[in-house]
Amino acid sequence: MDFHGKVALITGAGNGIGRAAAIGFVSRGAKVVVVDRDEAAGEATAGILRQHGGQAQFVAADVTQAADVQNYVKRTLDAYGAIDCFCNNAGIEGSVAPTHQYDEAMFDRVMAVNVKGVFLGLRHVLPVMLQQQRGAVVNTASVAGLVASPGMPAYVASKHAVIGLTKTAAGEVARAGVRVNAVCPGPIDTRMIHSLESMLNADDPASVGTRYQSNIPIGRYGTPEEVANLVIFLCSDLASNITGAHYVLDGGRTATGGAVTNNLVR
Repeated sequence: MDFHGKVALITGAGNGIGRAAAIGFVSRGAKVVVVDRDEAAGEATAGILRQHGGQAQFVAADVTQAADVQNYVKRTLDAYGAIDCFCNNAGIEGSVAPTHQYDEAMFDRVMAVNVKGVFLGLRHVLPVMLQQQRGAVVNTASVAGLVASPGMPAYVASKHAVIGLTKTAAGEVARAGVRVNAVCPGPIDTRMIHSLESMLNADDPASVGTRYQSNIPIGRYGTPEEVANLVIFLCSDLASNITGAHYVLDGGRTATGGAVTNNLVR
């Protein structure tokens, strides 16, 4: 778990899981490039990393745009000369509505960020890792990539796709010393879960949180740091024989009952 001399590139690092992963990598010696479309949040994360004594840079990017993705890859190489770890994490939740009423524009937006954004990250980072003959990618999927979450058709479809992309890419690059895995968080205590709580009950979002957490065997939401710990492990040499896998972090929810109606996912 020592990342001195390594470079970690993290999308969606302005908050939540991405920020926690960035802090975890820096605390273990990595140089980190923070990518986010929210410039204030991204710069804030980079500032936190520097306060921890780390080397960090922020690059603003819309992960749905190939030019922006190519730019964050180029900026990382210009700054640090390599990409050892890629946390392909940026994602959005979309809205809550049944499939037959779901807004088409929102569906397209969720798929663009959560699927095309992940694809473009793989498309432009993997060639760097193949040339290096080393590297580890961790895509952020979700338990929504494994089970249904009624009312979230776009999110569920997108996260199933992330797992498919993970397996496909892993098989393509394994012989070159590059590994690709996915993490599948359940409800995590981030902006996303609280956004969903508000969408489901604007007058009393806390009641939604209480209901969700009562359905989780450990009795609480996960933390961004818990997900980050797994991301960091999967990028480490300790996981050298792990590729094409997806790991669930949901406090036991899917193991004991599968999907819960409108159960957010990360």
